[in-house]
Amino acid sequence: MRQLCADWTVRLRVTADVLVTTELPAETCAVCGGRTRVQKTRVRGGVTIAHGRVRIGLKVLRCHAGCRTGAARSATDLSALFPPRAIFGYDVIVRVGLERFVHYRQRHEIRTALAAEGVEISEGQVSLLGRQFLVYLEALHRARAPELRAALAADGGWPMHIDATGEDGRGTLLVVYAGWRGWVLGAWKVPTERADVIAPRLRHMADRFGSPCAIMRDLGRAVTEAAAAFVADRKLAIPILACHMHFLRDVGKDLMRKAHDELRGRFRYFKVLPKLRALARGLGRKVGLELPQAREGVEQWLAKDDPRHRLPDGKQGIAAVRALAQWVLDFPHDGLDQGFPFDVPMLDLYDRSMAVLAALDAFLRTAPSDAKVRSAAERLHRILRPVDCEVPFERLVHGLRERHALFRELRDALRLGVKPAHLTRPTRPTATTDEAIVDIEQVRDAINTLTTSLRKRRPARGPAQDTRRGIDIVLKHLDRHGHSLWGHAIRLPDDRGTRLVARTNNDLERFFRGLKQDERRRSGRRILTNDLETLPPAAALARNLMHSDYVELLCGALTSLPAAFADLDARGLATVDDRVPDDDIVSRSLPLPDRDLVRTNEMAVRIYNAADSRAPRR
Repeated sequence: MRQLCADWTVRLRVTADVLVTTELPAETCAVCGGRTRVQKTRVRGGVTIAHGRVRIGLKVLRCHAGCRTGAARSATDLSALFPPRAIFGYDVIVRVGLERFVHYRQRHEIRTALAAEGVEISEGQVSLLGRQFLVYLEALHRARAPELRAALAADGGWPMHIDATGEDGRGTLLVVYAGWRGWVLGAWKVPTERADVIAPRLRHMADRFGSPCAIMRDLGRAVTEAAAAFVADRKLAIPILACHMHFLRDVGKDLMRKAHDELRGRFRYFKVLPKLRALARGLGRKVGLELPQAREGVEQWLAKDDPRHRLPDGKQGIAAVRALAQWVLDFPHDGLDQGFPFDVPMLDLYDRSMAVLAALDAFLRTAPSDAKVRSAAERLHRILRPVDCEVPFERLVHGLRERHALFRELRDALRLGVKPAHLTRPTRPTATTDEAIVDIEQVRDAINTLTTSLRKRRPARGPAQDTRRGIDIVLKHLDRHGHSLWGHAIRLPDDRGTRLVARTNNDLERFFRGLKQDERRRSGRRILTNDLETLPPAAALARNLMHSDYVELLCGALTSLPAAFADLDARGLATVDDRVPDDDIVSRSLPLPDRDLVRTNEMAVRIYNAADSRAPRR
């Protein structure tokens, strides 16, 4: 009965085939001032959340006296409810757009939610209305540029963060981001990251929102050249800052990648990890259904203090050997979950392997009385025995440790291992405290001290060739990028104090990470190659709607978005697009339009027909 009641409630709310008419106002002719009459009545359909699906009777009025110069006009104005020549109202467009690009709902979820409110819509129409929402939002963003520019100027300017993201080299999305406010000011799909593609976008953003007070970028050649060209073209005296995190990552990769890859190759050559996994699986099968009880036995064995270091017998002993192998396999747990070079997983694997080897020597010194346990321990020892060799492992590990120590020195000097309270970006524009400026100066002093120390420690000659090369790598990066690592303190106009630009581009990186995570949750796909390639760039602007200060300047509140979209149509601004023209030279080898072309059946037929013909040889 409850289900039946709910079904009929939905049916009652669906007002399909209901004809809605309006009372005629007292209209007069605009030419002679006389009475008007109804010339005809036309019916159009419409769907809004407020009214459901209805048919609307529109009465067309004409002068009763027959003024030929007086044009016929409709007695009912629906421009506040529907876009021109559209069936779905502005409120439906806004609801679909918010659900799709702010809450990242799937199409069937949006369709179900609208059906519960009396709006029946297909999944294909959900996609079309979502893209229409982005068109309106982008137009509204352009129309409110003066208000947004005034807000940025009231903060004392805005630091321009530049970065791009993609998936497998496709769907490259370039974003210009206002660091202090956390707003996306511009987003474009670009063929590839090139300076001649990025620079016009930067100039376009400066024309619309004012010149930035600083530029934060990564260390890529394209964005570096584009930022330098933009500053030189505008003759701006602003700092061009390099992201400290990108700088540290580049140094770490150049320092340790070769040795780390060689160490990984040694482990692969001896098949250490596959053999450990096979051993753990085989021992698990030997324990069989008694594995829960065996785990309890291992826990009891771990709780005992045994100075003789003996392995238990029976299934508990096999489970203990299995746990030793699993402890080695769990080497990623020693990392910081930040990826290479901040984590050095092969070094962690070596350390755990050596620790278990030493432990097995102690466990086998007093051999277990159970032959199966002893055999399992000896097999584990044989698997790990190649790790304890000088030539293939120890020399690589020694050099990798030295370079990892250099990397940690640089990381400690940059203070990127922890996040001091003064160096985090404030959520709202506030004056920077003196303590934050002191922290930046201390970081700079630490880098200068490290640079001096490395120059003194660098061996000029002798057998320490690897140490000399490692120090040279760090010094080379400091010499190349040192000028762009500092200048974060920005003096605000009118003596309003000083504010700090973030030392890293992490805010924009987190923006990209959140965008991809939401897209993965919506689509259910881990690889977003096709999703990012088809995602409109204005989807990045939609995430600004999560910021209340941006929404207040844009339309006052999210509930006012339909009225703001209707106002755009009334002023003829929804179709005006003053973006940078998409006339970039195609620099990708196989962009999406070309891929659609070469994958046609006609292309394959033409090629195979020509290949099968007897073409004359030259």
